[in-house]
Formats: sequence, structure tokens, C-alpha cells
Amino acid sequence: MPRNRIGRREFVKQAGTAALAAGLAGAGLAPLTARAQGKTLKIVQWSHFVPAYDKWFDGTFCKEWGQKHNTQVIVDHISIGEINARAAAEASAQQGHDLFLFLSPPAAYEHQVIDHAEVYQAVEKKWGKPIDLGVKSTLNPRTKKYFAFSDSYVPDPGNYRQDLWSQVGYPNGPDTWDDVRKGAKAIKEKLGNPCGIGLSQELDTNMAMRAILWSFGGAEQDPDGRVVINSPQTIEALKFMRALHKEAQTNEVFTWDPSSNNRGILAGKLSFVQNAISVTRTAEKENPEMSRKIQIVPTAKGPVRRIAAEHVMNCYVVWKFAQNKDGAKQFLIDYIDAFPAAFKASEFYNFPCFPKTVPDLGQQLQNDPKAHPPDKYKVLSTVLDWATNVGFPGYATAAIDEVFNTFVLPTMFAKVARDELSPEESARAAEREIKRIFDKWKA
Repeated sequence: MPRNRIGRREFVKQAGTAALAAGLAGAGLAPLTARAQGKTLKIVQWSHFVPAYDKWFDGTFCKEWGQKHNTQVIVDHISIGEINARAAAEASAQQGHDLFLFLSPPAAYEHQVIDHAEVYQAVEKKWGKPIDLGVKSTLNPRTKKYFAFSDSYVPDPGNYRQDLWSQVGYPNGPDTWDDVRKGAKAIKEKLGNPCGIGLSQELDTNMAMRAILWSFGGAEQDPDGRVVINSPQTIEALKFMRALHKEAQTNEVFTWDPSSNNRGILAGKLSFVQNAISVTRTAEKENPEMSRKIQIVPTAKGPVRRIAAEHVMNCYVVWKFAQNKDGAKQFLIDYIDAFPAAFKASEFYNFPCFPKTVPDLGQQLQNDPKAHPPDKYKVLSTVLDWATNVGFPGYATAAIDEVFNTFVLPTMFAKVARDELSPEESARAAEREIKRIFDKWKA
């Protein structure tokens, strides 16, 4: 990680209106004054890994919602890599979209957004309370403000090549991180296929490193928000990842982007990746033979616990400068009413933060005609037993947000895997950086 990186607050200040203008022009958006009379709701969100979801969201839900509310709904899709820069530009310019979808808790933007408490309250009246994962990803426990609204999250299981793992004694895939290390090493030595756990500055690495850290008993902070990264448990997690990398991986993982592990396992190269089911869904459409070979398991169990971050945490925000705040809030409320259709359209990718919206989730997972076998995805029915929020065991605070988006943990692990620092040195370096970030946000 470069020494001169900047935090989100500085980035917001520096982004400027020029970046926003360029981004909006690239998206084909005209100024509001040029629009025809009538209400408009502008939404920006990522291009979903399951294209069928975007087709449903844009072409069915938004279209029908707009007709019902006499509103022109404009949805702009951007790549994962564009999200942070676009958000910073809009916040700096104080103009842009009404609804902005982040894929991780955007706590650093608390002062730029409305309090989404009334959205939660309206939804709870009909669908009950949200899961704890959703609350801890959108609530500031000190200010009691909901800085975002989370409709859904994405599980982060293990995806493994069953044909390869069967040849080294694991026909049902790895159950523990020790299994991952032993099995992946044996596969690479015997068959040549490396393991695919990223060690770069991107989303999938961010999530995988947290799963390993937490499963060994380490964490960035304790429940009260105190920095505890420099611990014996963290040291053991770092030693494990260094061994796994040296024994079973290749140095390509240091330069990966969020889709590299997908591409690698779908191409038949990798033996195991920690990723959402976008891997297998893509295979079902593009390579049915490979789809049959790739199976999924819950996140691996470590010496202390079985745990992982959600792969994606949908966090919608309504900017304070939004032109249609009321429409944006109503859109979110109505979207939850339609979540049963959203769950199906996402092909089981987006899981509900309000479980009552999909009461038969377990039954659907056990009988999917697209999957091979049909109950392939049933392991995800226990996801809330092992999925947690960024910032575990505390909340997703603004400081945690910056730690996440400046890739402190991937850097800590990568430096050890490369032998640039010892586990102890890397843990101390991460401690200094995380304390600096925490102190800045306290100030």
C-alpha cells in the first residue's frame, strides 16, 4: 500500500466537481433543468454479477414503480471499481443521484446522508426487524443515526473443484482452513492447480482476509471500538496465510482484480476460491460441464470459529442533497415489498436483510432446477450462523470504513506472504495505521 494514500474524508474533498461532471456525462445524464416536467428519481448502482437481476430491476420493478408514482426512474450502472470515486465526486459536488448503492458500509458518509431510520421503521411495520448483520452495517451506535439502509447481503462461501479435491481425499471439499491448506497443497503438487485466495487491494481479498483473521480469533477492533489488531491470534492468521500462499498459490494473486478468482476457477485453473455464487451461476450459463465440477461449502472453520464477512453488503443511501428524497425513501420501502422477486431474479445471490420477505428461502435453496445437483445451494441456508459484518465484533464505523477502503488488512497479509515483513512486524505496522485512522475519526 503506498505511503501517500489518503483517507475517504480527504478524497471527498479532493475529488471535485470535475470528476462528477465527467462521470455524469459519461453516464449520459442531462442536467435536471433540461428534463421534461414531472418527478424524477435517479439511482446509481453496480452492474450486478447476475445480469438477470439488472434486467428485472431496471425493466420490471423500476418501470412499474415509476408508472405507479408518476416518476421517471433513471438507473445508471457502474462497475465495482468506480463506486468509491463516483460517491466521492457526488459528495464533493453536492449533486448527483438521489439513491446511491454501496457494496460495503459507507459509514464515512454519515454527514452527507439522511437518517434512514424512518425507512427502517416503515419496513419493520410490515416485515419485522432486520437481521443484526444489517443493523451493524448501517447504524452508528454513538449517534444512533442510520447512515444507510440495507436491503440485502451476499454470502461468501467456499467454491471448490470437486473433481480435484476428490483426488486428494476431500470428496466433499474442505471444512476447515487447515483442510484448505493441506488439500490445496496436495492438489498443486499432484495436479498443478493452484489455490485462489487473493492478496491484492480489491473487494474479494478484503473479505477473504477478514474470514481468515476472524476465524483465527483476531480482529481489527473489539466490541467497544478499541484497536486490537496486534495480537497473538493475528500473528497465527498471518503465518497461516503465508504458508498457504507458498505451498499452494502463485504470485498472480498479488495483482488480482475482483473478477480474477472467478475467471481462474471457471477457466479450470484454480482449485478453490472464497467467493459468492456468481462463480457457479456463471458456469451454469457458460460452461455447464464446469458447473458440475464446482461445488460450494460454508466458509472454512478456523481454530477459534467458523466465520466470514458477507461478500457484498447492499447499503443504499439517500444523499442530503438528493432532489427527490421522498421518492427515494418510498422506493426503498416498496422495494422490500418486492424482495421475493428480487431474490429469485438475483438467482439466490442477494439474501434478505428482512427474512420474512422470503419465508421459504430454505426450500428454494434445496430445489433449484438450474443447479447440479438441485440442492447444490442448500449449504447457504445456514449462512447467518457464520456471516458477519465488516467491523466484527463491533459496528461498521467510519474508521472501519476507511480501514476497509484503504485495504489495510490485505496489505498486512500480502507483506507477510511476500516475506517483506515478519508476521510480528506486519501486525505492528497495521496497528499503527489502524490507530492513526481511528484517532483521526475520533478527532
